[in-house]
Amino acid sequence: MSSAAEVRDTNPATGESFFETAPTDLSRMPDIMEAARRAQAVWAAKNFSERARHIRLMQRYIVDHAEELAGTVSRSNGKTRVDALATEVLPCALACNWYSRNASRVLRPHRRHGGNILFFNKRTEVRHLPLGVVGIISPWNYPLSIPFGEVIMALMAGNAVILKVAAATPAVGEAIERIVAAGELPAGLFHHVIGSGSKVAGAFFEQGIDKLFFTGSVNAGRTLMAQAAETLTPVSLELGGNDSMIVLDDADLERAANGAAWAGFQNAGQSCGGAERVYVLESVYERFVSLLSEKTRALRHGPGCDGFNVDMGSLTTEGQLRTVEQHVEDAVSRGATIAARSTPSGEQTGLFHPATLLVDVTDEMLTVRDETFGPVLAVMKVADEEEAILRSNESDLALTSSVWTRDTRRGRAIAARLESGVTTINDHLYTHGLSETPWGGWKNSGIGRTHGPEGLLEMTNAKVINWDILPAKRNLWWYPQDERTWRGLLDALHFVFPRGLGEWLGSGLRLTPFLISKMFTSWKTDSPTTQETAASDRKED
Repeated sequence: MSSAAEVRDTNPATGESFFETAPTDLSRMPDIMEAARRAQAVWAAKNFSERARHIRLMQRYIVDHAEELAGTVSRSNGKTRVDALATEVLPCALACNWYSRNASRVLRPHRRHGGNILFFNKRTEVRHLPLGVVGIISPWNYPLSIPFGEVIMALMAGNAVILKVAAATPAVGEAIERIVAAGELPAGLFHHVIGSGSKVAGAFFEQGIDKLFFTGSVNAGRTLMAQAAETLTPVSLELGGNDSMIVLDDADLERAANGAAWAGFQNAGQSCGGAERVYVLESVYERFVSLLSEKTRALRHGPGCDGFNVDMGSLTTEGQLRTVEQHVEDAVSRGATIAARSTPSGEQTGLFHPATLLVDVTDEMLTVRDETFGPVLAVMKVADEEEAILRSNESDLALTSSVWTRDTRRGRAIAARLESGVTTINDHLYTHGLSETPWGGWKNSGIGRTHGPEGLLEMTNAKVINWDILPAKRNLWWYPQDERTWRGLLDALHFVFPRGLGEWLGSGLRLTPFLISKMFTSWKTDSPTTQETAASDRKED
């Protein structure tokens, strides 16, 4: 008989409870933090090659246990096994490979070129030093690939990690523990805590976590940011999207329809970077809707944790299912039409909602205004690309977008005008799996970046080290502040920013002897005034 305090993982596609564990006693958080800091000091002393060796051990485990890991994700989250393998397990192996190979190049000390001849004697090096202990709070929609990528970035940058996975997917947290254990890290470097997100976050801030990485809802992100402000704890927030597709009149409509079905319905639509709003130029609108309707009806939704006879699994939580149903009901009540729905396959006892294609959609509907986060695509007709760009940019969520056209130059020009962190051309919902590309959005979609060089840099503190190459005694602007210094500074200004050749030569000829004198001769302080002051001081003594 399990205790009421235990945390259970229930397959949302079948209702089967298949895993349980105990929540972390958060009174232990000071001890956890202390152990993490001790281990981090050891880990930070290792070079990148040594850290990479541990990461490659994790990669080997992921590859060798790929089927098992995909099965765990499928049972915990409700997505199909194929989906779990493609969008969770494979990206984790790719992340191990890219960060273990490239962290040294991104984070090694870099010399910074001088910005002005006046500072010819200065040299600068920029180092990227570990933050210390990094906290990660991750969501249930990609319970393996989202947190694991951040764990690897943090480790390669020299940090310790305390991870809290979503309460809905604790079995995946235990799977991440097994992967990390295969890496043979120093004891205490990685900790997995289980419990309420708000309570864990509070414990993080109380114990002085060095940075928090959070993926979740906008409201939760706002709450965490307010908490973090009390201790000035830096945060990186990825908070979702209401992403748009623009289908132009020269698009390959077959590819665009296939891409829309994938981007809108993969993971039962529970992808913050998935498509929700599709703007189609009116000249190709009817043909596109016809093709996408065919694709939608051909999709099979049902439990996908065992066989391979379904394309789309269930939603993960009852609350999310209610939100999706509410958005569809709102759209239909306001005049939208359901053009097509996916076909059920297998027993429908879980949290299923069919892939749903909506047309006759207007901007006041919830599915256009808000993030639906479910298998619903709203397709709207637009007169031209200018209207498509305008309506795409009207959302306060700006994570990703896409443009569909045979003319790549035209697509790139439109992409540059779309207000989102990522814009893809003739594709959608895949760049999160590209370890080399930064991930994050604008507006209410969050702050900060993960993945790629930018993600590695987010895991560090920038440290500037500056020194002289010649043993100068003083800088140009040091004491004494007399008329010669005043004139020297003016000559320096006109030498660097002259109105012409004559001014440059004249100011340079005056500046050079003064600069040399200032830098390489001693400051004579034995003036009469100084001597009198010193004598007066001796008398008083």
